[in-house]
Amino acid sequence: MHLDREHCVRAVQSKDARFDGWFFTAVLTTRIYCRPSCPVVPPKAENMTFHPSAAACQQAGFRACKRCRPDTSPGSPEWNRRADLVARAMRLIADGIVDREGVPGLAARLGYSTRQVERQLLAELGAGPLALARAQRAQTARLLVETSTLPMAEIAFAAGFSSIRAFNDTVREVFALSPSELRARAPRSGPGTPGVLTLRLPFRAPLHPSNLFGHLAATAVPGVEEWRDGAYRRTLRLPYGHGIAALAPRPGHIACRLTLSDLRDLTVAISRCRRLLDLDADPVAVDERLRTDPLLAPLVDRAPGRRVPRTVDEAEFAVRAVLGQQVSTAAARTHAARLVTAHGTPLDDPEGGLTHLFPDPGALAAVDPGNLAMPRTRRTTFTTLVRRLADGDLHLGVEADWAEARARLLALPGFGPWTVDVIAMRALGDPDAFLPTDLGIRRAAKELGLPSTPAALTARAAGWRPWRAYAVQYLWATDDHPINHLPA
Repeated sequence: MHLDREHCVRAVQSKDARFDGWFFTAVLTTRIYCRPSCPVVPPKAENMTFHPSAAACQQAGFRACKRCRPDTSPGSPEWNRRADLVARAMRLIADGIVDREGVPGLAARLGYSTRQVERQLLAELGAGPLALARAQRAQTARLLVETSTLPMAEIAFAAGFSSIRAFNDTVREVFALSPSELRARAPRSGPGTPGVLTLRLPFRAPLHPSNLFGHLAATAVPGVEEWRDGAYRRTLRLPYGHGIAALAPRPGHIACRLTLSDLRDLTVAISRCRRLLDLDADPVAVDERLRTDPLLAPLVDRAPGRRVPRTVDEAEFAVRAVLGQQVSTAAARTHAARLVTAHGTPLDDPEGGLTHLFPDPGALAAVDPGNLAMPRTRRTTFTTLVRRLADGDLHLGVEADWAEARARLLALPGFGPWTVDVIAMRALGDPDAFLPTDLGIRRAAKELGLPSTPAALTARAAGWRPWRAYAVQYLWATDDHPINHLPA
């Protein structure tokens, strides 16, 4: 989009927040870069240049605006709706893979050479993987400087910098302030709880929270997830340790409290929380498309901005999808809770009732199938899935190729279209996944006058592409099910 100069200039002059994260405005006279919705008086059009990423702005010698803080923009929706090399690379970089495994590790997970990855990222984003990771480290450092009382040396290494000097130099270069000056400018707050960070997660408006948080709360696995004091809380398995996230809808943002055993996991934890709540979506584009169907338009107008509830752990969700085959929501929760109690990793939660991390595929692969309270055919489905996940034969993470993952899932015993598509929608993050055989969808279709047979409904849904997963949320919302309501 940054190449469409006329469109970008209009977005900046109208301060359109919808385009925050899509592109960044660099001002030649001041040498700063901003988000499109920056509240200051827009610069003259001839003084604007446009870049596809904050990293590209930084590489061109521009500093982040102190007013609009472009480093805190929502992520580009492009990386959530695409499954090509660049989109998969951006999802991995957001998950901190470059900091943990370097560019060779990034390339290996994508199945390409480092040169191919660097070339494609430079062509589309104006910056290579190291520069993109560096920009992300700067953002993480700023969060820790402003929201914690940690010593600067601890912040430097928690944010992923290799040295304190690199931390100081990067912060000064990106923000035109030293780390100490950043902390001095931050709003004063009382002493926080050690190890707990309180953040605001931005999103593009509108956001309708009922089905998003209602779904997560209604399907919560006891011990791993809960709804408490108006917030969805869950445990997180992270690269360096574990954590607990508490997420609550607020006007204009999501309130996020993170309790981490290792602060190096902050970037990953934020990325996974944003992915869970689908916060980088472009709801205006989605809803505009769905409104073109006269039978869907009233549903969209009634509650615009529905998101797709996703997951923080793709392997966990795949296991839970199998446990939920042909049983009620309550039964699926019971099956999952038994696995958690028997095979999950215990942890302490002084603030609530969370007790375990969901068991990883390695632990589940060691489970005796005879101890599983489910039909024999589903036991086979379960054991085959967890073995493939544990052996690395099946990849469902952010680096997964959606088409390849679908084909591998369909080849497993007991995996039909419904199971594969619900995993594609909520674990892989495919915004066009569709569930024409789902009972709730067929009931909604009949009530609205849409075709009720799977083939006919799929044909009708072609006009909703590439946002059929969002259409599923609007169709589900016609039912008075707990997944569609915020808990009391």
